[in-house]
Amino acid sequence: MPNRLVRVALGKRAYDIRIARGLLDDTALLQQLAPGRHVLVVSDANVAPHYLARVEAALAGKTLRCVVLPPGEQEKTLARFSELMSALAALGASRDATVIALGGGVIGDLAGFAAACWMRGIRFVQLPTTLLAMVDSAVGGKTAVDLPEGKNLIGAFHQPAAVLADLATLDTLPERELKAGLAEVVKYGAIVDAGFFAWLEANAQFLLARDAAALAEAVGRSCGHKAAIVARDETEQGERMLLNFGHTFGHAVETAQGFGGLLHGEAVAVGMMLAARLSSRLGLAPEEDALRLQSLLSSFGLPVSLPAGLSADVLLAHMRLDKKALSGQLRLVLWRGVGRAEVFADVAPDAVLAVLAS
Repeated sequence: MPNRLVRVALGKRAYDIRIARGLLDDTALLQQLAPGRHVLVVSDANVAPHYLARVEAALAGKTLRCVVLPPGEQEKTLARFSELMSALAALGASRDATVIALGGGVIGDLAGFAAACWMRGIRFVQLPTTLLAMVDSAVGGKTAVDLPEGKNLIGAFHQPAAVLADLATLDTLPERELKAGLAEVVKYGAIVDAGFFAWLEANAQFLLARDAAALAEAVGRSCGHKAAIVARDETEQGERMLLNFGHTFGHAVETAQGFGGLLHGEAVAVGMMLAARLSSRLGLAPEEDALRLQSLLSSFGLPVSLPAGLSADVLLAHMRLDKKALSGQLRLVLWRGVGRAEVFADVAPDAVLAVLAS
């Protein structure tokens, strides 16, 4: 299978996303991507037993420190961020140091935020080991931690120097995590690429079976879409907001559950369905497209309705704190059907409450 290379065209800060099997064993490449003496590797207790020793071996000769955190969104806190700051201090990290994120979205967000803040910004490399991180969170330079009041409220834009998506790491990915990542893959078809959406409908069984060619195609096309959008709108002033289709609803669900219920991708699946249903309710899109989305998400084993016990009013309050909201007024990514998402300002709260309550 040929290696895939996707360029994120950001001028002097441009970088490549490499998509292939065996990238974590490419010693020369990893050495090249960490040119300074100091390296901090951040991982979690699920990923480290599988891959940390290989990365350490590839970085032989560096002054290396590794931090292995407990897994889960609930660890994406200021306390863990502080722990990484202390690790960089103990390492004696200078301005030519590199932070390497080995793991999923939580590790990437935390490690990236640490890199953004240490000495006002140092080099950062993403080694995503989940499907969700490969197609979404590892690309584009969003770094953050959560607060009890909301997800990703403290953060910075800090682009990585490179992203190495080693598809072999998906071999050890738990089934639930694979399915959660497929929600973010579906998003790209839903917002900008109806042809990709149709391809996903036709290839769902191969993706669930972890067919190597199907996964490479899904990751490559998803990264291609994200790279193009980020290059045109790095700091989310316009088009990049489309990448949040389903996320305002989904983040509200995650926050209301205390970051201990649905996985991020599962919450996004529910959020995309709520956005599609709201679009139909507002007369923006045909109901048939919402049903088509529901069928595709269900074929991947993803949830398509709100978990029981969540208050519509509480969810709406969390949505008002979303980063896309302006002066408390809701801005939501909705669609006019498969492949045609748009940002809508000042969406009527009553319409949102009606969808949440139904």
